[in-house]
Amino acid sequence: MDLTRLSARAAVAAMVQGDVTAETYANALIAQSRKFVDLNAFITLDEEMFLAAAREVDIRRASGARLGPLHGLPIAVKDNIEFMALPTTAGTPALDQHHPKRTAPVVQALLDAGSLVMGKTNLHEIAFGLTSNNGHTGAVRNPYDRTKIAGGSSGGTAAALAAHIVPGGLGTDTGGSVRHPAAMCGILGLRPSTGRYSLDGVIPLSRTRDTVGPLARCVDDLVLLDGVITRDTTPLRPTSIKGLRLGIPRRHYYEQLDSEVAPVIDMALSQLAERGAVLVDAELPDVEVCNFEIGRPISGYESMRELRQYLAESGSEITLDVLASRLASRDVRTVVKARLSGDEIISEEEYRTALQQRLQFQSTYRQYFNDHDLAAMVFPTTRLPARQIGDDTTVDFMGARAPTTPTYNHNMAPTTLVGAPGLSVPVGLTRTGLPVAMELDGPIGEDRAILSIGLAWNDIFPTPTPPSIPE
Repeated sequence: MDLTRLSARAAVAAMVQGDVTAETYANALIAQSRKFVDLNAFITLDEEMFLAAAREVDIRRASGARLGPLHGLPIAVKDNIEFMALPTTAGTPALDQHHPKRTAPVVQALLDAGSLVMGKTNLHEIAFGLTSNNGHTGAVRNPYDRTKIAGGSSGGTAAALAAHIVPGGLGTDTGGSVRHPAAMCGILGLRPSTGRYSLDGVIPLSRTRDTVGPLARCVDDLVLLDGVITRDTTPLRPTSIKGLRLGIPRRHYYEQLDSEVAPVIDMALSQLAERGAVLVDAELPDVEVCNFEIGRPISGYESMRELRQYLAESGSEITLDVLASRLASRDVRTVVKARLSGDEIISEEEYRTALQQRLQFQSTYRQYFNDHDLAAMVFPTTRLPARQIGDDTTVDFMGARAPTTPTYNHNMAPTTLVGAPGLSVPVGLTRTGLPVAMELDGPIGEDRAILSIGLAWNDIFPTPTPPSIPE
């Protein structure tokens, strides 16, 4: 049995039943991480610490101790989420020796359930980008094509999952940073409703938009992780696709799709219709302007203030000015400089106006589902597949060069402004073998309903496996 191919739920069951020990499973994943070390998915992977934790799990089982729902399950944690046993570096030089005095509650919830942290994963520097091409820790590489980006900013977690190095993991999502790498790497990522998961112990970008989110290779594993984090273990069944009303917002979300992406999306919609889904062409009002008019001023105002506050409260001797002066990635330096002393400084008035506009857009969003009697809204997670590593500032799109971040997060960003749940599910591959994904968004707070739909979707659209992993 190839242990690396087990789902998270199957791995837990195998360890609880005694079919495999936690140490044996950990060793199999370590061997897989060495096989795929070129992906550069991890910043810190302490093999001895990981194996010692696995042995402790086996001792507990042998002693007859009560076993948790994640008994012995290894997880990967994005390196901007605190885990007391390892540094939390955010992939930036100034924080290389940043040892937190706590473990983030979202990680602790998984540990309390019996999970093990395998390591801290690579990311776009301080999570300020969508390519995970980090000038300090190096680029995360896509398991489907090593010359392509893994997406970001949670690229390391996504690459590790896609390469079967680990069965589950955590990322963070401010403008798409869980869903984007999930889409690029052919796995699944959930952005939960804002506030569903604790943000304590997470290096911030924008508290209005930030959230931690789980990534996995199947929706059932997302259900497992989400249930443990939220203590909502109510069993979920797949929602019937027949008669399910799904909103298709053609304007904004389906315009200007890459020629490799468009046919995969069309085929996915056809498959849903064949299964009996009711595809409702319905536009989401005001969505075209929300990214720039609402998202930019909120993030621009909050990011530097909250990062400065985090550094002060964490006990770090590193100040924001020192951190900014030592940034290693050119694209991140440019953004941070602009937000500290350049054209992107946002006034209090602009910020307050954007918050009011956000409230209005949230109302519009809620009304969209009510007016059209929709279970979910469905759209391409990204308009283009993974591009070359190095395209951090501009990217090839529709025959021209376009700004990288707004081009990739065009479809994902409105969800973050609303604070709604968004689930990215792979639906196929391009002609050149790169993953394509669609996103299921739901009303605010309806995370479990979206996961139930996702369970049915995962049966229609099986998660692909990179060609470098033998069947």
